[in-house]
Amino acid sequence: MQEELVDRIYECSVLPQAWPSVLDEVAQLAGSTGGLLFSARKALHWTASDRVADVFSAYVEEGWFGKCSRRLCLMGQETPSFFVEHDFWSDDELDADPVYRDFFRPRGLGWSAGTGVQVPTGDNIVFSVERAFRDGPIEPERVAQLNLLRPHLARSALVSARLQHRAAQGAAEALAALKLPAFLLRMDGQVAEASPQTKEIESFVLWGANGRFRLNDRQADRLLNDALAEAPAGSEQGARSFPVRDTFGMPQLVAHLIPVRRAAHDVFGDSYALLLLIPVTSERAPSISLLKSLFDLTPSEARVASGIARGDTPEDIAAAGGVAISTIRTQLRRTLEKTGTARQADLAGLLGRIGATAPD
Repeated sequence: MQEELVDRIYECSVLPQAWPSVLDEVAQLAGSTGGLLFSARKALHWTASDRVADVFSAYVEEGWFGKCSRRLCLMGQETPSFFVEHDFWSDDELDADPVYRDFFRPRGLGWSAGTGVQVPTGDNIVFSVERAFRDGPIEPERVAQLNLLRPHLARSALVSARLQHRAAQGAAEALAALKLPAFLLRMDGQVAEASPQTKEIESFVLWGANGRFRLNDRQADRLLNDALAEAPAGSEQGARSFPVRDTFGMPQLVAHLIPVRRAAHDVFGDSYALLLLIPVTSERAPSISLLKSLFDLTPSEARVASGIARGDTPEDIAAAGGVAISTIRTQLRRTLEKTGTARQADLAGLLGRIGATAPD
């Protein structure tokens, strides 16, 4: 047993960027080309040693992961061990399997040893080493070496899961400190945590299938869904803001959705978004600084919005600022998009009701 390798395995639980090099070392112990780690729950995350990273990028992106039965076989075993192909299939069955025949073997791979681990977050974790097809199946003595490492790999995954739980507890404390209605949402729309103040806005919320968070305002709910769909892809827009209306069509809340990025290499963590719902309470026109913060407006867009809130026409705003009317109309169009309104009158009605509310 290599003590230094065991130390690095545990290091990965808090430094996920170290996994590729550690997986490479584990693969070398098994006389294999590279190592792999998959984490699957409702979303799929993975990392791999550099020598097989391109292959498994294609494996995921081209849909082979969903067709491969290897993961299901590994997760169905109660024995805490690494398994090889011949534990599940004969040579004839492997020759006929489309994943092995059409994906692995044309890329020079085709033999592996893998093990499944379940952690408290509900993730199904698979560790595997991948060997070149020309080198033949992984030998029993190599599997025995991997089994000596398996408890350490499993514990490292467990530590990561516990750290994730602690992070969620910290998120709950942070939401309570905001003193605003706030939800920590997973990217599938499920609520991970909520602040106590969310009870104050229950009439604006409904619950979809599997406890998915929804807004009663259909337009706001569409904007929320769009923002959640864009957040994992790293949209440059970042935070999204939009009004939430009551049943009479009057804006009562301003919603802010702020993506909370997980570490790029963290295969055990979830991506989240923080949804703040700020009440609209005042009847006076909001300040330019408030408009900028509420709707992510540029300074020029905020000036246009402030003018509309005062009752100015686009022509008035253009004349007052010495700006071309075409420029003001472009800025007004962008302001309508960012505030989730369709017409100038809707924008004026929304801004007329937004005051400088802030947490106590």
